[in-house]
Amino acid sequence: MGQMGRAVPPRVLAAERAASARGFTKSCLPEVGRLLALAVAAKPGGVVAESGTGAGVGTAWLHSGLGPGARLFTVERDEELARRVADDYADDERVSVLTGDWRLLERHAPFDVFFCDGGGKRDDPQAVIDLLAPGGLLLLDDFTPSPEWPPRFEGEVDELRVFYLTHPDLDATEVLTSPAGSVVIGARRARR
Repeated sequence: MGQMGRAVPPRVLAAERAASARGFTKSCLPEVGRLLALAVAAKPGGVVAESGTGAGVGTAWLHSGLGPGARLFTVERDEELARRVADDYADDERVSVLTGDWRLLERHAPFDVFFCDGGGKRDDPQAVIDLLAPGGLLLLDDFTPSPEWPPRFEGEVDELRVFYLTHPDLDATEVLTSPAGSVVIGARRARR
């Protein structure tokens, strides 16, 4: 059982153990994972993407929300990490683990859910938004909570967060997931 007696999906537990064994420390927190599972469950036949597979903890949370007709594409630059996660999902044809740059996701877009935890988030945020289907959900974690507007990080205006929170193609908000972390969630507006 997970925190406060809530069940943690078996693949998440396995991915957390594998990450720990490999010394991989950048996996998403359970609070973020539950948000990922919820977003995917809200799009039961959806096409789901993840940029930055890592050791597969976020992948496992996304997978836990997948409906029978859904697809999950995750991409990782580190060949060894990608191969291990691909082996973990060899039994599920709904999951495709891609090895390489995050732009490999473009051929599978548009996405109903996009957890952008790796490439794209900082280097090409407009391209990230462009990969969303109308109504598609974008989730971006690893932000530091800021009580002020515009949000600040290390004494400076957090231009990246402002970009996503005020983008005209997104209805977006920020959700506190821990005392030290937040997630920006946006829904792609239908083109007018």
